[in-house]
Amino acid sequence: MDNKQLNIKQKMSRVIESEAAAISAIHITDAFEDAVNKLLACKGRVVTTGIGKAGFIAHKFAATLSSTGTPAFYIHPAEAGHGDLGMLDVGDCIVAFSTSGKSNEVIEMLEIAHHLGIDSIIGITSHVDSPIRELSEIVLDMGPDIEEPCPLKITPSATIAVMLAISDAIALTLMELKNFTKEDYGMRHHKGYLGSITKKKYDS
Repeated sequence: MDNKQLNIKQKMSRVIESEAAAISAIHITDAFEDAVNKLLACKGRVVTTGIGKAGFIAHKFAATLSSTGTPAFYIHPAEAGHGDLGMLDVGDCIVAFSTSGKSNEVIEMLEIAHHLGIDSIIGITSHVDSPIRELSEIVLDMGPDIEEPCPLKITPSATIAVMLAISDAIALTLMELKNFTKEDYGMRHHKGYLGSITKKKYDS
């Protein structure tokens, strides 16, 4: 094995180790329990939002929730001001993802949601000076000192890994608390490999 190949492996290992360390450092506080209970009691649907890389995690979170017994959908915050806020209704719960908590589109969407009478907002953020903290009923801290393994210390990867882990922890905990069964799963995800191993055969 030449030095170039070894260097590539070392770099890749460092990235993975850095992201794993960031996930391991997540501190599960009472706020996390409060968030799960809030979503468990939600009378409407769970609405997720975020922009950029955080938006992809928010979108994935909605998809995971929906397939595991918690109806959810994603609203792009930039589209929210162009009519998509009409998808919101009193009784819905919003989960907003933003590492900095300073994305103008997300902040504006949450501000208007309050005016629409939706106060059940869970913010998932890292920065201690995040404006989203003031707009959220419950704040889930990702941790303030997450170091990105990117050589420029810019590209969000460790932070996004933390967001994904938090969202999965919420979704799968809700799934368990709802006593969601394999048959329930199959009825919502009846295609593909997962459908083949979960769905109940109704054909006589």
